[in-house]
Amino acid sequence: MEIKFEKTGDARGLISVNITEEDYAAKVTEKLKEIGKKHTIPGFRKGHISLPELRKRFGRDVKSEAINDVVINAVFDYIRDNNLKILGNPMPAESKEIDLKQTDYSFSYDVALWPEMNMTLDKSVTLPFYKIEVSDEMMAEQDKNLCERFGAQVPGEEVDAKAVVKGSIMELGEDGAVRTDENAIQVVSGIVAPFLFKSKEEADKFIGKHVNDKVVFNPFKAADGQTAELASMLNIDKEKAADVKADFEFAISEIIVLKPAEHNQDYFDDVFGKDKVHNEEEYKTALSNMIAASLAPNSFQMFNRDAHDYLMKTYGDIKLDDELLKRWILLQDKNADAKELDEHFEEMLPGIKWEVISGEVANKLGVKVEEADLQARATFIARQQLQQYGMYNMDEETVADMGKRILADKNYRGHIAQEVEELKTFDALRNVITVDEKTVSLDEFRKLANPEAENNAE
Repeated sequence: MEIKFEKTGDARGLISVNITEEDYAAKVTEKLKEIGKKHTIPGFRKGHISLPELRKRFGRDVKSEAINDVVINAVFDYIRDNNLKILGNPMPAESKEIDLKQTDYSFSYDVALWPEMNMTLDKSVTLPFYKIEVSDEMMAEQDKNLCERFGAQVPGEEVDAKAVVKGSIMELGEDGAVRTDENAIQVVSGIVAPFLFKSKEEADKFIGKHVNDKVVFNPFKAADGQTAELASMLNIDKEKAADVKADFEFAISEIIVLKPAEHNQDYFDDVFGKDKVHNEEEYKTALSNMIAASLAPNSFQMFNRDAHDYLMKTYGDIKLDDELLKRWILLQDKNADAKELDEHFEEMLPGIKWEVISGEVANKLGVKVEEADLQARATFIARQQLQQYGMYNMDEETVADMGKRILADKNYRGHIAQEVEELKTFDALRNVITVDEKTVSLDEFRKLANPEAENNAE
């Protein structure tokens, strides 16, 4: 066997393979014997068919398969042994049908070469890292939200902005009087939450009202015409709710208001876990840390964006072979259309270049994604999802089990793997360069994060 490589362009090369019968003959014999052992062939007992008979019946197909295996393995072995850095996989330089009557063959494969970047990643590179300052306003707002979240619903005397109201809901006629006919909609034990109304005008009609007061409101407007919400409010079928646009009288019999939690040990335990916080001083520290932790992802995202921009600006002029990349994309995606690919290739090129550049960073810094990394990320995602529903102190076992279920989804797993590799690459980069850490206010951070919006506002 003879195999050689030649560079055929700035970003492409050609691997040529010449083989003789000696290179694949043993493979053909091995595959034929395997067929004879494992398959039942009419006219012969299993495992008792002669090699010449096998060669006569299956020789052509087996020879073709054996040649393909030998050549492909040789190409990949050559790439590995010679540390040849390529993008994607080798692609046949030409499409041809081989003559199986021959004994010697030649094959050629185009390869897209990994560009030389001479990348410098050390302390000579400086990038900013913006930490968002935890302000007194943030502390007060978070404290208010947590006290309300862990508060209790108690009877109240007056409807406020967060109250739930109970009472009868009676349909009014065109004259403004309560309808008493058999087709009238009458809800004896109704319940509404005005703060959830789609119409602020309808919600405001309840504010400041007391028990035994009556409120005339329009459920259709309150629900913005959503039949499911109307049906639930008025205890009627969705079909009927679609036609209900009349005003109704709500006679208030009970008002339920939210009583914010007080700062005591039960509250501290509910928010931060049992015996983690014991007094006001510890509470303020824990609260500040909670806010800082919630703001931190924004800082990391900003750094990642700045790092992305720096790397693209510094190394984005890399040479790639567009023709080979297009061929590779079309081979990978059977649904891809060559004409559409040509039209949109320039839009795709920055993304392709970023994959190459980030891959070079990962290789240079020794970034590897382990199973433990995937599990940690899936657990983090699970915890975020639980917190969206107000479950802040779920036990670690429950969160970990949820993370395992997320990771069991093959599609989601692939997405998580890509996400983890990019996050680890940025983390590794942050550890080897000079990071200029700056503390800024939330408003300053927003301006830095979206300068275009600030410029447009001016």
